[in-house]
Amino acid sequence: MEDQYLSVTALTKYIKKKFDVDEHLNELWLRGEISNFKHHSRGHMYMTIKDDHANIRAVMFNRHSSGLSFVPENGMSVLIKGFVSVFESQGQYQLYIQEMQPDGIGAFYLAFEQLKEKLAKEGLFDPIHKQTLPKYPQQIAVITSPTGAAIRDILTTLERRFPIASVLIIPVLVQGNQAAASIVEGIQKANDLPEVDLIITGRGGGSLEELWSFNEEAVARAIFQSKKPVISAVGHETDTTISDMVADLRAPTPTAAAELAVPSQLDLMEKVKQMEQALLQQVHTKLRLADDKLKLMDNAYVFKYPERLILEKEQQLVDNVDKLIKQMQRTLQTKRDYWKFIDTRLKRFDLLKQVNQQKERLDHQLKQLDRVLKQQLEWKTNKFNDQLTQLDLLNPIHTMRRGYAIAYDQHNQIIKSVSSVKEKEAITVQISDGALSAIVKEVRKGEENEGKL
Repeated sequence: MEDQYLSVTALTKYIKKKFDVDEHLNELWLRGEISNFKHHSRGHMYMTIKDDHANIRAVMFNRHSSGLSFVPENGMSVLIKGFVSVFESQGQYQLYIQEMQPDGIGAFYLAFEQLKEKLAKEGLFDPIHKQTLPKYPQQIAVITSPTGAAIRDILTTLERRFPIASVLIIPVLVQGNQAAASIVEGIQKANDLPEVDLIITGRGGGSLEELWSFNEEAVARAIFQSKKPVISAVGHETDTTISDMVADLRAPTPTAAAELAVPSQLDLMEKVKQMEQALLQQVHTKLRLADDKLKLMDNAYVFKYPERLILEKEQQLVDNVDKLIKQMQRTLQTKRDYWKFIDTRLKRFDLLKQVNQQKERLDHQLKQLDRVLKQQLEWKTNKFNDQLTQLDLLNPIHTMRRGYAIAYDQHNQIIKSVSSVKEKEAITVQISDGALSAIVKEVRKGEENEGKL
């Protein structure tokens, strides 16, 4: 009888085997919403997948979750591929997720993240491109739906805070397939109007699908390319769109956009009042100082007794003139004494005598120079004659007059050795009174001629 009872483990294994062999549970496709999401430090994801009437526990291990292109969140609708099996230790079945992708709201979220990453890389969110809003705008273009609550909030706030600014409403679609193109056209129209110096674009709150036109790339680029500053006011404070990131200023709500666009007239009036009070205080201070100065001048000696001051100044003038005359006289006497001293020195100095002395000195030097030149000339002449005599002694003509002759070969070179000529060679013999042309009849060496000279 005891053999009829199963252990919990046996039962669980049996149920698990039933799950594992069921082909409908081995590969299934499921649509549901994420709740109770937990991301383990090791990369595993634990969650509950639910719909309106049921839920199932699910797990996505790291080897599958690491390939996701998005981060799952609670409330996100997803499409899942996986299988169902039993987790034996807890005795419950659960979904093992192999693939997951966004569905519905999740698809919008994924598109939002992808576009945000793309535009961020291009620098469309960079603060360096943000334009400064005008401090006191003259005309504000409001680009939104003309029938929504947003336009009423904006107009009411602008009228309350800064009624002197004119408002131009540019009606556009803010929801649906044509909304993005309509918003882009509105932004371009506002840029074409020279009187517009500030743009507000946005709408009231709604679902992600309803706000999606402000996440379109075309709208983002139109805001970025706008030459006029743009305030983006989309949805409620918790809603953030691509338009908010690109705009020059993001407002949490349409009402806040109007408040950021213009100053408060009450604040300006208070500021003007404070400035008026400060100005009056400064004027009173200057008037008081001027009055004190006037009283001081009125009590001054110069204005009470002007005749005495004139007499005093006249006496000072007379004294100064006397001092000037005395100084001029002293200076003139000093100059006279100086020139008298110079004249005396010049008289002591006999200029003609000095000239005669210099002339005698010059004559003496000229005589010395003449004597030296004559000596040098005589010495040079004698030396030159000696050199001429020596050259004359070396003149070959004188040698030839004593019976000597000089022989030249056919190339007019002096014959210095018998080895430089040959028999029957024509030579020239130079004697004292002319030259002889000769033919060498015989060449004899030196030893053969000994004793014949």
